[in-house]
Amino acid sequence: MMSFHEVRFPIDISMNSRGGPQRTTDIVVTGSGREQRNTRWLHSRRRYDAGTGVKTPAAIALVLAFFEERRGRLYGFRWRDRADDRSCAPGQTPVATDQALGAGDGVTKEFQLVKTYGAVFAPYRREIRKPVADSVRVAVNGVAKSAGADFVVDATTGVIHFQTAPAMGTAVSAGFLFDTPVRFDTDFLEIDHAGLEAGQIPKIPLIEIQPG
Repeated sequence: MMSFHEVRFPIDISMNSRGGPQRTTDIVVTGSGREQRNTRWLHSRRRYDAGTGVKTPAAIALVLAFFEERRGRLYGFRWRDRADDRSCAPGQTPVATDQALGAGDGVTKEFQLVKTYGAVFAPYRREIRKPVADSVRVAVNGVAKSAGADFVVDATTGVIHFQTAPAMGTAVSAGFLFDTPVRFDTDFLEIDHAGLEAGQIPKIPLIEIQPG
């Protein structure tokens, strides 16, 4: 990913933020009142506002330094989404069988980390490109594999590299923690010194960086 810094936005601030996934749907209503719906985006795109998490002078200084080092919108960075940061349910510990990555064919050694949302009608598979490296657990046919000896994970892309290709028909799965790649969605950081004695930053808009 070009123009990206492998650094995480301060967690204490992001944990008190707001935001979530956005999609774009075109809806055409015919003369009879029926609807035709079409989505313009294959993938959802997450938006956040970190301003709600800034409550102290120390937090303002931290965000200011982080913003300047990223040069505003120029460089992307990691963001921890409190509502969606793991392969399992919130509050649980990831295990190697959480998410199905695919099936072995005896040749393929690389598998992309993914997270599947839903199960019955139209499951959505989201590529996970910024895993927390030491959190990744991998299994083949339910048997846990050893990091380093059996596989390595590229924490900058979310790709798992097996030392030996999983055998034909075997189920490859993984569990992990992950961050969302984002950038600032503004080049102007407005600090309000009148709102509180300590000051505040009313809005700090962030937007997810989509795959290139």
